[in-house]
Amino acid sequence: MHNTKVSDHKILFSRAGELVRLSACHDNAIRFEAFPNCRETDENFTLLPQETACEITEEEHAVTLRTGHLLVRLEPNGKVTFFENGRILLEEKPELTFNDGFRNYLAKGDGLWSARVTFEGMANERFYGLGHEASGCFDLKGCSFDLRHVNAKCTIPFVYSSLGYGFLWNNPAVGQVELSNNRTRWSVEATKKIDYVVIAGTPKEVSETLSDLTGHAPVMPHWATGFWQSRLRYETQEDLLEIARRYHRENIPLSAIVCDYFHWTEQGDYRFDPSYWPDVKAMTDELHAMGTKLVVSVWPTINENSANYRYMRDNNLLIRTTRGSDRVFSFYGPQAEIDVTNPDTREFVFGKLKENYLDQGVDALWFDEAEPEIHPEHFDNLLFHIGPGNAMGLMYPYYYAKLAYDGFVSMGEDAPVTLTRCAYLGSQKYGSLVWSGDIPSTFKSLADQVKAGLNMSLCGIPWWNTDIGGFYGADTRSDEFRELIVRWFQYGVFSPVMRLHGSRIHHGERRLNVKEGTGDPNEIWSFGEEDYRILRDLVLLRERLRPYIEKHMRVASEKGWPVMRPMFFDFPKDEACWTLDGQYMFGDDILFAPIVQRGQTEKAVYLPDGRWTLTKSGETFASGWQNVHVEIDEFIVFVKEGADVIHAFYE
Repeated sequence: MHNTKVSDHKILFSRAGELVRLSACHDNAIRFEAFPNCRETDENFTLLPQETACEITEEEHAVTLRTGHLLVRLEPNGKVTFFENGRILLEEKPELTFNDGFRNYLAKGDGLWSARVTFEGMANERFYGLGHEASGCFDLKGCSFDLRHVNAKCTIPFVYSSLGYGFLWNNPAVGQVELSNNRTRWSVEATKKIDYVVIAGTPKEVSETLSDLTGHAPVMPHWATGFWQSRLRYETQEDLLEIARRYHRENIPLSAIVCDYFHWTEQGDYRFDPSYWPDVKAMTDELHAMGTKLVVSVWPTINENSANYRYMRDNNLLIRTTRGSDRVFSFYGPQAEIDVTNPDTREFVFGKLKENYLDQGVDALWFDEAEPEIHPEHFDNLLFHIGPGNAMGLMYPYYYAKLAYDGFVSMGEDAPVTLTRCAYLGSQKYGSLVWSGDIPSTFKSLADQVKAGLNMSLCGIPWWNTDIGGFYGADTRSDEFRELIVRWFQYGVFSPVMRLHGSRIHHGERRLNVKEGTGDPNEIWSFGEEDYRILRDLVLLRERLRPYIEKHMRVASEKGWPVMRPMFFDFPKDEACWTLDGQYMFGDDILFAPIVQRGQTEKAVYLPDGRWTLTKSGETFASGWQNVHVEIDEFIVFVKEGADVIHAFYE
C-alpha cells in the first residue's frame, strides 16, 4: 500500500487525520497505536513492551504482521482484523457506510482528543476481567462499564475473551467500554492516542504474557498469608494491644492487626496522636514478640491545619484543579489531596511515613482512598504532575503504590505489601494488595464479591481480598449477620489474603471524645459462642493451608497465574466451566464453592475432568454435578485426588 512504511519490527500507516503503528510486543501479542495528531510518540504508560521477532507481508490491498500464531491484517481503508491460525479473533466494525469510519476522534484542545474504537460483536463470545465492581455479573458480555476508579470499583482495562485472546486497553484516560451483543466499543474522554494490545492464547498463556507486559508481583511474604484482624476502629494503643494479647493468650495465630484511620493528629500529618498512642515503638515491639505485624492506615487527604500543608501546597505537591478550590474531598472539613504522580511528592511523603511510622516498627501501610476519592467525580477538574486528570486519572493508584514500594526497597525490604483500595495495570509489581472497598454487609454483597474477585484475578493482580463480613450496615447481634460472618469467613479462608474488617453498628455510649469512634467489636469472639468456635477453627485451617498458599503465591509471582481462579482458567476446554460463577479453583488442587445465600444448606457443584475428594466426608467423586449438603459449620471443598493438601483439612 502506497501510504505504508514497513521496518523489520513495525508497520506505519498514514491516512488523512491519523497515523497508525502496529508492532509485535511479545510472543503472540500485537500492539495497535493510532495517533490523531499524526505524529508518533513513545509513551508506554505502564506497559513494558518487548521487541519480538515478527513477519511482515506486504500485499496489493493489505499488509499483515504475524508473531507466533497471531496475525493482524491492515487494509487500505484503515480497518484492522486479528486472526489466530486463520480464525478471526477481533475485527473492527465500521461506523459509516461503504465500509468506512474506523476509529473516531474529536479535538479537545491542548493536543488531546476524545477517541473511540469499535469492534464487531462476536457470536457466543464471553468476556471476563475489567478489575472489580459489584455488578453481579461474571460473564461481562452484554454489560457496559465506566473506565474510572471510585470507592468499591477498581478499573483494570483488560478483558479475556472466551474466543482465546486477551485485550489490554493501554490508556489511563477516563472513559467507557461497551461489551454489547452488537458491538464492543472502547471510548475515552481525553487522550493523545488509541493504544491497545491483543494477546492470543489460553487463559494461562495470556496471564503469563500479561505479567511480562505489566510486571510480575513479588513473592508474597510469609507474614501476609495468615489471618489479619481489623475493625473500624481501635481508638487507643491499649485497645489494639489488648485485642492482640487475647489472640495470643488463646493460641489463635494472628499474622497482622490493622490500625485504621483517624489515629492521627490531622489529615496530612502522617503521625500517631500521642494522646491516644503514647509509645508506638513499645506497641510494635510487643506485637512483634507475639508474632503479629502492624499495618497502619494512610489517606491521601490533607488540609490547611496539617503541619505539612503549606510546604506541600507551595511546592506543588498537591493535586491542582482547573476550576474552583483545590479541596476535592470533604471529610471532617474540605480536603486537598496529595499528587503521588509527582516524584517529589512521593519522596516527601515517604520520608514522613518512615519517620513517624516505619522507624517506630510499623510493618506495612494501608493506602485507603487510593482512587483518589473525589466528590463530585469530575476527573477533568484535576491536574496531575503527569497530565490532566481525565487523560491520566486511572494511573493515580499505580503511583500511590510506587510511593510505598520504592520507599520500602530503599530501606532494604525486597517484598513490601501495601493494602490499597484501588490499582491499575502494573500495580502488582509494586506489592499492591487490593481490596474491594467499602461494600455492604449482605448476602447479595458476598455473592457479588465472589464474581468480582474472579474477574479481578484475570487482570494481572493476584493479591486481592474483601472486608470479611462486608464493611457497613452490619448489626453483630442479629442472627442474619451471625450467619453471614461465618459464610464470609469461609470465603476468606480461600481468598488470597484473609482479612476481617468492618464498621459494625454501634450500641451504647461513646467511650472517648475522638473524631471518629469505633463501632461494635469485630473480633472472632464478637458474634456469639457458636460463631467463635467455627471462626477459630477456620483461622486454624488457614494456618495449615499456608504452605499450599505460599507455593501458589510463588507461581503467581513467576508466571502470573492467580491463586484464586475461574474454573475455565484450569479447564478451558470444558464448556461448562465458562459459566460457573459460584465456584472456583484455589490453586491447582482445591475447588471451593462458597455459600452465598441466607439459610442455604444445599448447593450443586460441577466437577471437571478427574476424580475429586469432598473434604467434609472423605468421599471421592468422578466428574459431573454433585449436590452437597452443608450445615453452618461446614463448607464445600473438593480436592484433586492424590493432592497432598488434603491432609490440611484433617489435622
